[in-house]
Amino acid sequence: MTTLVIAEHDNASLKVATLHTVKAAAEISMFTNGQVHVLVLGYQAKSVAEAAARITGVSKVIYADGDSLAYGLAENMAAQVVAMASSYSHLLFPATASGKNIAPRVAALLGVGQISDITRVVAADTFERPIYAGNAIATVQSLDVTQVITVRTTGFDAAASTGGFGAVQTVAAVADSGKSSFLGSEIAKSDRPELTAAKVIVSGGRALGSSEKFGEVLTPLADKLGAALGASRGAVDAGYAPNDWQVGQTGKIVAPQLYVAAGISGAIQHLAGMKDSKVIVAINKDEEAPIFSVADYGLVADLFVAVPELVSVL
Repeated sequence: MTTLVIAEHDNASLKVATLHTVKAAAEISMFTNGQVHVLVLGYQAKSVAEAAARITGVSKVIYADGDSLAYGLAENMAAQVVAMASSYSHLLFPATASGKNIAPRVAALLGVGQISDITRVVAADTFERPIYAGNAIATVQSLDVTQVITVRTTGFDAAASTGGFGAVQTVAAVADSGKSSFLGSEIAKSDRPELTAAKVIVSGGRALGSSEKFGEVLTPLADKLGAALGASRGAVDAGYAPNDWQVGQTGKIVAPQLYVAAGISGAIQHLAGMKDSKVIVAINKDEEAPIFSVADYGLVADLFVAVPELVSVL
């Protein structure tokens, strides 16, 4: 039985989420004695297909190139996956905004259930996934002939991006469904690492009080550490930080090497998004704050004093 990973990319380079998803696929293949294939859907994205072929553990890359796939419209992407699904036992998507947009459509078109956000492969048909904001782990078994799965990328190491020698096969792209169209995009550009791929993240909470304080207090620390900036839902809802900075169950799930939480109390939905970080440092003046329950290092102090002091000694 062969597993198919649907690659995430920008038509120029692979997203790191794909590497984590390939790792999950490789663990499934250990139970099925099957192969791991990668599906690259895009427009003029041959370099992405070639990069996918170099991933360790990938035996074949299927590349569909066409105008209908240029912008990752979910209706067209799902139709392409469904057209190929009969050859595969497992269809794996990263549990990103794109993967969560496409996978349910694929499952519905195939008439099967979807297993969301897996963090561990127990057997070819059995997986673990977090529930109740990560406070419990459910073991889920699927009897579907074709299994549609999204992978929580923080639950799996990244497969090596080099060392593989997969073959690239080109297939015809599906026709445009006409159900949706791409009108435009506004992409925020930053010199900082992308939040879900960052090795170091500095996050702030509502205690910062304003967007100006976010920049004044946290930016120097992030600059010193070469870190991405994140925020709690409370800070984002208050307008102190943009939506794409939000870390948590309703934001982005991250697992950096170092996570610094300044002025974040530690609501359950926030902890669900960052508690798998390798080292967690919490700064909060409330010694009873829940964030300290997951922190490796905790400092009970006023962040407006402690953070500048930390910057001064780095």
